[in-house]
Amino acid sequence: MPSSASADGSGTTAAVVTAAGAVVVRKGREVLLVHRPRYDDWSFPKGKVDPGEHPVATAVREVEEETGVRVRLGAPLPILRYPTGPAGSGRTKVVHYWHARTLGDDHAATDVSGYEPNKEIDDVRWVGFDTAGDLLSYERDRELLAEAVGSHRRSHPLVVLRHAEARPRKSWRGADQRRPLGRDGTVQARTLVPLLAAYDARRVLTSPSLRCLETVAPWAAAADLEPDLRPCLSEEDVDPAAIVGLVEELVAGVRGDRGGAVLCSHRPVLPEVFAALGLPDPRLAPGEMLVAHLRKGQVVATEQHHSS
Repeated sequence: MPSSASADGSGTTAAVVTAAGAVVVRKGREVLLVHRPRYDDWSFPKGKVDPGEHPVATAVREVEEETGVRVRLGAPLPILRYPTGPAGSGRTKVVHYWHARTLGDDHAATDVSGYEPNKEIDDVRWVGFDTAGDLLSYERDRELLAEAVGSHRRSHPLVVLRHAEARPRKSWRGADQRRPLGRDGTVQARTLVPLLAAYDARRVLTSPSLRCLETVAPWAAAADLEPDLRPCLSEEDVDPAAIVGLVEELVAGVRGDRGGAVLCSHRPVLPEVFAALGLPDPRLAPGEMLVAHLRKGQVVATEQHHSS
């Protein structure tokens, strides 16, 4: 059975500190670790979720800020919870972790030799799987490493996205395919940009309806991708057989190492997409997405995220 996880953008409260990070691996069975001089410890790159930020975006941002390495996220790893702050403070730290790989496998993409130490992180190293456990300072991180090593094989994401909040049907007099996003939906579409970017998908397939196009447009523009319009994903022209073929096409593309993809459609159409993937329908809300991580044509993990 595929594993699953979810994360929200609740950030930090008086009693709970929310953070996110990644276990970054590269060829040669090596993992990226950082040293914090304040605590004199070795750990995985991570950091606090900024107000209004989603943990998915935090994980990618913190890895780059702490190591200089740009990554894309893979399947989720277990969420760690442990006490933090002065003894007796009652504060808990909750850290969301993901598998991650560098954007590119060449030397330039993985090189940390030019990292400039600072007061927060004064050393960054690629360490072999077999010796990383000896360097890590905390048992919880050693356990996370064991989990990551056991499931570190490369996967690719297929992001299934329900379009953001549209203008109500009753307030729109034109053709339904031309019904645009509402004000909240426009905000959701912008908020989706760092979430979708975190998985570095290289294709975007969408219903031709305007509300779907407007949902993916900000991210597609940022990623320099041209949306691929598929009528079978629209409410008007939904075609279950064509959807099965489309999903098979995407899965085959992932197996051919063409990278991940984003598929955007409507509430009445999405059950056909999930059935083609062999997944139960999670009944996504507007602007919500399910990330199916694929390996050798099989879904090995899923995670569900909302844009707000």
